[in-house]
Amino acid sequence: MRGGLQKALDKWHGAGGNAAAPAVLRADLSASLVVFLVALPLCVGVAMASGVPAELGLVTGIVGGLVAGALPGSSLQVSGPAAGLTVLVYEAVRTYGVEMLGVLVLAAGLVQLGLGALRLGRWFRAVSVAVVHGMLTGIGLVLVVGQVYALGDVDAPATGPGRIAGLLALPGRADPAALALGGAVIAVLLLWPRWRRGARLVPAPLVAVGLAALVTGVFGLPVRRVTVHGLADSVRVPQLTDVGRLVDVGVLGTVVALALIASAESLFGAAAVDRLHRGPRTDYDRELMAQGVGNAVCGLLGALPMTAVIVRSAANVRAGARTKASRVLHGVWLLVFAALLPGVLGMIPVAATAALLVHAGCRLVPVRELFALWRGHRGELLVLAVTAGAIVVGNLFEGVLVGLGLAVAKTAWEAGHVHVATEDHGEAGLVVRVVGHATFLRLPKLLDALEALPADRPVRLELGGLRHVDHACAAALDGWAAARGQAPGAAVGRALTPTRRSTM
Repeated sequence: MRGGLQKALDKWHGAGGNAAAPAVLRADLSASLVVFLVALPLCVGVAMASGVPAELGLVTGIVGGLVAGALPGSSLQVSGPAAGLTVLVYEAVRTYGVEMLGVLVLAAGLVQLGLGALRLGRWFRAVSVAVVHGMLTGIGLVLVVGQVYALGDVDAPATGPGRIAGLLALPGRADPAALALGGAVIAVLLLWPRWRRGARLVPAPLVAVGLAALVTGVFGLPVRRVTVHGLADSVRVPQLTDVGRLVDVGVLGTVVALALIASAESLFGAAAVDRLHRGPRTDYDRELMAQGVGNAVCGLLGALPMTAVIVRSAANVRAGARTKASRVLHGVWLLVFAALLPGVLGMIPVAATAALLVHAGCRLVPVRELFALWRGHRGELLVLAVTAGAIVVGNLFEGVLVGLGLAVAKTAWEAGHVHVATEDHGEAGLVVRVVGHATFLRLPKLLDALEALPADRPVRLELGGLRHVDHACAAALDGWAAARGQAPGAAVGRALTPTRRSTM
C-alpha cells in the first residue's frame, strides 16, 4: 500500500525518491503564491476591461487553476482570463448582453474540445506568424486606446474610430487625480522589476495596485473604485432561452472567434513556455482539450473565457515550479481570497486596473519583430500592419479574417513567381530559362517574354527550373510551341520529364 502511494506521489511530482518529493512540493507551493499574486490584479483588470463584474475574472482564474491546471497537456502553463480576449469579449457583451457570455464561452469550450479530439491542436502552429503578431498588435492598440479613458475616469466611446478621435479631447476631460494615480501605477510597473531582489519577493502588478489602493484610501481620493458584488451574485448559469440564440449567425461567428483565438493564444504560449524550462514538453492536442474543458466550466458559471497566459506562466517557471501542482494551488489561493476577502477588491481604484492593462497592451505590441520584419520581410510586415489596422478600425474577428486572407494571397502570389532569363549563344541561337512556378498569375509575364523573342532565330527553352506548371501555363506553352512549328504538348511534356528540356 505504502509503495503504491509513494509511486503515485513520485509520478505526480516527477521526483526520484522520498527526499526529493518534499522539496518539489515546497517549490510548487512557493511558486503558486507568486502566481496568485500576479494573477489577482490581472483577473480584476481583465474583467473590468471586458465590461463585466470583477468577480467573473476571479472565477475564470479559479477554474483555470483547479480545472485546466489539473488536466494533462502543459505541465507549467497557467490559465486564466487574458488581455488578448478583452476586445472580443467587450464587443460580445455590448452586442448580446452579459447574460449571453456564459453561452458563448460554453460553446467555444465545446468547439475547443472537438478540435482537440480531432487532433488539430498542432495545426495552430501553421498560422502565419505575421497574422499572429498583427493580432497581438491590434489587440494591444485597442486595449491601450480603450483603457486610456478609464485611466482618467472617463467613459470611452463605443466604437474604435470614435475612441481614436476622442483622444484629442481626452486631456481636458480626464480627472487629474485618477490620471496621476494611473501614471504612478505605470511608473511602478516599469521601475519595480529593475530591483531584482524585490521583484522576486513581490510581483510588480501587486505592488503597483496595492500602493494605488493604499494611497487612495489614506488620502480619500475622489476616484472611481472597483465595484464588488460577491461571487454568488456574479455567477449566472446559462438559460435555455440563451442557448437558443446560438442559431444566430453573429453569435456563431463570435463563438468561432473565441474558440480559435483562445486556442491560438494558448498553444502559441505553450511553445514559448516550453522554451523556458527543461521539463516535459506540451502535448498540444491534450492542452487544447484542457482549455476546452476549462472554458466549458467557465461558460456554465457565466464567467470570462480563459486562455493560457504567458505572464503568469513565465512567473510560474521563474518562481521555480516543478509540476502542475503549482498552478492548481494558485487556483486554491484565488478561491480562498474571493471567498474570505472580497471586500478588498472595493479598495482598488479603476485607474489602477486601467494602468495595469495599458502596460499589458503596450507589451502585446512585438516591437522587436516589427524591426526584424522591416529589415528582411516587408511583405510580412504589410500583413501584420493590415491585420492590426483592421482590428482597430473594425473588430477582432474581422481583423483576423482579413489578415489570414491577405497572408494566403501573399503566399499564392509568391508561389506563382516565375523568372524568365534569355541568353544569346550566337549562331547556336537563344537559350530561354524559365524558373519558379508557372501559374496563371504570372502568365502575362511569361507570354510577353516568349513572344518578344525574334522569330528568325532558333530558341531552346529550358524548363528545368520550373517546380510547378498549371493548366493555363501548360496550354500557353503548347500554343507558343505550335506557333514555332512544334507539335502541341511537346513543350510541357518535356518540361515534366527528368531532364525538363525542350528545344524549339
